[in-house]
Amino acid sequence: MSTNLRIALRFLTAKKRSMLMSLAGIVFGVGFFIVTQAQTSGFEDFFIKTILGTNGAIRIEDKIQATIFAMAAAGHDIGASKFEVAAPLEGRKYIEGVEDPEVMMEALRKFQNVSGASMVVRGSVVADSSFKNDTAQVYGIRLEDQMAVSDLAAQITRGDLEDYRRSPSGLLVGKVLAERLQLNLGDTLILRAGDQQRRYKVSAIYETGVRDIDQVRIYMHLGEARSLLKRSTGASFVQVALFDRERAPQDAAQMESVFRHGAQSWQEREKTWLEVFRALRISSALTVSTIILISGLGMFNTLAMIVIEKTKEIAILRSMGYTRQDISRIFIWLGAIVLMVGTVGGWILGASVTYGVSQLPIRIRGIFSTDSFVVAWSIWHYVVATLTAVVVVMTAAVIPARRAAKLEPGDIIRGTAQ
Repeated sequence: MSTNLRIALRFLTAKKRSMLMSLAGIVFGVGFFIVTQAQTSGFEDFFIKTILGTNGAIRIEDKIQATIFAMAAAGHDIGASKFEVAAPLEGRKYIEGVEDPEVMMEALRKFQNVSGASMVVRGSVVADSSFKNDTAQVYGIRLEDQMAVSDLAAQITRGDLEDYRRSPSGLLVGKVLAERLQLNLGDTLILRAGDQQRRYKVSAIYETGVRDIDQVRIYMHLGEARSLLKRSTGASFVQVALFDRERAPQDAAQMESVFRHGAQSWQEREKTWLEVFRALRISSALTVSTIILISGLGMFNTLAMIVIEKTKEIAILRSMGYTRQDISRIFIWLGAIVLMVGTVGGWILGASVTYGVSQLPIRIRGIFSTDSFVVAWSIWHYVVATLTAVVVVMTAAVIPARRAAKLEPGDIIRGTAQ
């Protein structure tokens, strides 16, 4: 152990109570910083997982057609060959739906980052049960394709996908809609679209946790949807799943350029909610950081008092040959000891409380579904908490250290004599 460190420990024990208060503040500040970040990040990650497991990473829909006005404004001649020119967003005209989804899906599977693609035929219907009727939307799907781009299999709460797979007239009904219509497994449900009216059987009930989806969406076989909605060709959109979800904006832009259809990434689609989670994460970090800041101020006062009370000792050390740098290092060591013990204690507290919080029951239904607190275990939460503590504590230590280093033995002796 170095002499400077040994002296720092002696100075530290001279103010045990004050230092323990500052240490406790660092421990609680670092610990609660980790806990709040784990909670906000956990709910955000769970929301993203829910969205990706329901609506996919990218949705391709509506063919892009440049308007004559947009092309003229861009300086292009209005000729038959010029209609392939891409138009800016404000000048685009969209033609509803995807004309040839089979060809598009085949091409999508050649994209390196694409893990799956599923065509969907969507349409509005009126659902009649023996209890009441309600508006809904049917999603015509191929089950295997849809399972490759969503978590549909894991979202089934009642019933069996095998029953749906074997039954051409089977339906997968959202939990909220099933409750509104008082539907049980095996019940008959009449769907009306325009002048079409057909009977179907409830094969299974699913729950995504997103109420806006669970109260309107009904999955049915693609062929039945085409027949009910009188759409023999095409699709409403193609849902795409990716291996790397963070690359969705770049992949969406590339797909839009290749297929000449609008492609929207999940980041763009859920931008509002992602901004809300980001604001909550920053807000909680700033709020909890005040605990560390207050502890740092308390430590600053303690170190400043040590400088005042230990002037004689500092004079003796300087007379013995200690340099200004040595005196400064002694007080830096004081801050470093509190910092190291406080951050390690904060890590232990943060990990323990985070685990405890993850076991607490809580029922949440709305933008996602969970029955317990969701937390995210990330090393970056510990890194950011530690850096925050380093900045505050070392700043609180450096200022008194510089003041102590400036003391001259002669000035101290003269001041004492007076």
